[in-house]
Amino acid sequence: MTTVVVAEDNLLMRQGIVAVVDALDGTEVVDQCADKEQLLASVAAHRPDLVITDIRMPPTHTSEGVDATIEIRRNHPDTAVIVLSHHNEPRDVLALFDGGTVGVGYLLKENIANLDELRRAISTVCAGGSPIDPEVVAVMVQQRAARPSPIDRLTSREREVLALIAEGLNNTAIATVLVIAEKSVHKHINTIFSKLDLTEEPDTHRRVRAVRLWLAEPDVSPGSG
Repeated sequence: MTTVVVAEDNLLMRQGIVAVVDALDGTEVVDQCADKEQLLASVAAHRPDLVITDIRMPPTHTSEGVDATIEIRRNHPDTAVIVLSHHNEPRDVLALFDGGTVGVGYLLKENIANLDELRRAISTVCAGGSPIDPEVVAVMVQQRAARPSPIDRLTSREREVLALIAEGLNNTAIATVLVIAEKSVHKHINTIFSKLDLTEEPDTHRRVRAVRLWLAEPDVSPGSG
């Protein structure tokens, strides 16, 4: 059973999120919170497997969700976090992932009613992945086209594969989406790693670092920690 704490200051929205999560098999909401301080106290008390939190909460409605996520991942690394937002803002993703991409996801609120997508995101983030809403990924792709990047070394197919990795898909799921053989996905991923100079790390680390490059984090380079 995956235990979940939900943080959202709007009561109706919070109840809706709880109802959606409770509709999934194998998940249980153990607490609900309305602000950052309540959230941090709840995580310390319940040690949930997952937190689902609004990106903006009282008192300032600015960066509380991001700040809470970074603190939770630092102090409770076994607790994964999915951040929800009303707005498709890639800069919010970059701010969120400043604290690392492992076990952190970013979804648009309008899409969480899709139970299959939410189930996949929960499974991915609890396994240490970094699911990002496809609509956000699409905007980031458009923005990336306007500036130089190591990603420019990749072919269009390799970019498609990396975009799906950024959404949290595993090799089997990528093969299904692109209608190609799983061994072809594996080959594409190895080529991506090579082109991005990510060739001497475990595959899990390389996937995370490739996603960070995809997200254009300025502090990431092939030799960074």
